[in-house]
Amino acid sequence: MKRIKTGFPWLLLVLCWIPAWAQDLASFEKRVTVNKLANGLTVVLCRRPEAPVFSFTTWVDSGSSQDPLHMTGLAHMMEHMAFKGTDKIGTSDYIAEKAALAEVEAAYAAYRAERIKPAGADPKQVAELEKAWKDAIARADQYVVKGAFDEIVQREGGVGLNAFTTYDETVYFYSMPVNRLELWAYLESERFTHPVMREFYKERDVVMEERRMRTDSDPTQRMIEQFLAIAFDGNPYHRPTIGYASDLQYFSATDAMRFFKSYYVPSNLVVAVVGDLDPATAMPAIAKYFGRIPSGSKPEEFVSTQPPQDSERSILVKDPAQPIYLEGYHRPSYRDPDDAVYDAISDMLSSGRTSRLYRSMVRDQKIAAAAGGFSPFPGEKYPHLFAFYAVPLPGHTPKEMEQAIHLEIERLKTEDVSNDELKMVKTRAKATLIRGLASNSGLAQQLAVAETRYGDWRELFRRVDRIDKVTKQDIRRVASSTFVEANRTVGSIETVQPAQGGPAQGGKENEQ
Repeated sequence: MKRIKTGFPWLLLVLCWIPAWAQDLASFEKRVTVNKLANGLTVVLCRRPEAPVFSFTTWVDSGSSQDPLHMTGLAHMMEHMAFKGTDKIGTSDYIAEKAALAEVEAAYAAYRAERIKPAGADPKQVAELEKAWKDAIARADQYVVKGAFDEIVQREGGVGLNAFTTYDETVYFYSMPVNRLELWAYLESERFTHPVMREFYKERDVVMEERRMRTDSDPTQRMIEQFLAIAFDGNPYHRPTIGYASDLQYFSATDAMRFFKSYYVPSNLVVAVVGDLDPATAMPAIAKYFGRIPSGSKPEEFVSTQPPQDSERSILVKDPAQPIYLEGYHRPSYRDPDDAVYDAISDMLSSGRTSRLYRSMVRDQKIAAAAGGFSPFPGEKYPHLFAFYAVPLPGHTPKEMEQAIHLEIERLKTEDVSNDELKMVKTRAKATLIRGLASNSGLAQQLAVAETRYGDWRELFRRVDRIDKVTKQDIRRVASSTFVEANRTVGSIETVQPAQGGPAQGGKENEQ
């Protein structure tokens, strides 16, 4: 779908085009049906009859924060494996394949045990066991029908087939014609009822390459990974979603299935469906298939509390790359009463060309190519960061970015925002809600996250109401208590020239 550029004229168009019910909670309630199935899975269905299509989102309330110790990246691996098919889809002979996959796991367990022996591995034995494992993989691969799940979805009119993993959740989505609702319900429920860890180690290699390309070869991403590692020494936001390289070479398909059985249980899932669907006929079809998923208790959730930070921490990466400046301040989770205040501050600092940081650093001083302040970072379920960033223009330094950002922070603490500025923040909050309602897919995701986080999709609208109640005094109070030096973590890239005749200088930590 072609994206529509944001801006005031477009906002007027949306306000005129979207039916009145899409902006009114009371009318919206008439079109939303919620059904909690006997196995614990929650279905949110919104009827929208504009076109004979529907979109869905399956929201798994587990992300990389739930990765087991020494198995970072496992939640992200589950996202990849969900497209590999089932015991009926993606195989030419599942009985034979199942036996072959069991041999793969036995061979890998022996290989891994020898490789990580505390007393030191026998290189010859490691090589022999590795060969036996790879031979077992080759035998299992002969039963694989590649891309079978994707092919069915696309052949039946499905579009936008995709997924993503964050620190907080794993999310699956696509869209289909309404006359394929029952097929969709079968396919989507089937991959969570009968998953197969098919081609697991090949997919693990894909993720390892993804890490090399997106993190190890990207100075900015390396800096961010190290930045989060020193900002969070308590809660799991210090671990990368994609996983550490050593962990990606360690965990197994058996570990992945154990993770699946713990977190992909109906009580930990919300399915939101939006489109030209009559709840009277759609809900029974959805319940028929999703109700088959075996029930299980919602995973017990305990996350270590991040200890209060009492001094500034910093990380410096020296690299022949674009310099950048990043700083973050610890703040509470989305459940905090001041969450809407942080949203208002973020909008004021970063929303478009009229935002404070853009006007100050990009337009007026002309020292930065981009600048902003945002929250949440890197997730929001648990206490996280409010972050500021700036990209210096040639001839300017990260230190100048720091000084300019701190001037704007001090303004928040010492000066009341104007009435007009606060009004625009609240107007944009409403516009953001409207934009999110403009597509079936966007609405399905918003309903799913609200139902998951709050247990009530109506919080999608109430969040805007909370921003509408933010005052000038709230902004000064929150800025003064949060944006203090002892609560600050700083990360930056300083440009250096590579050593002549040698490789470029790598990241250098300067942690305080």
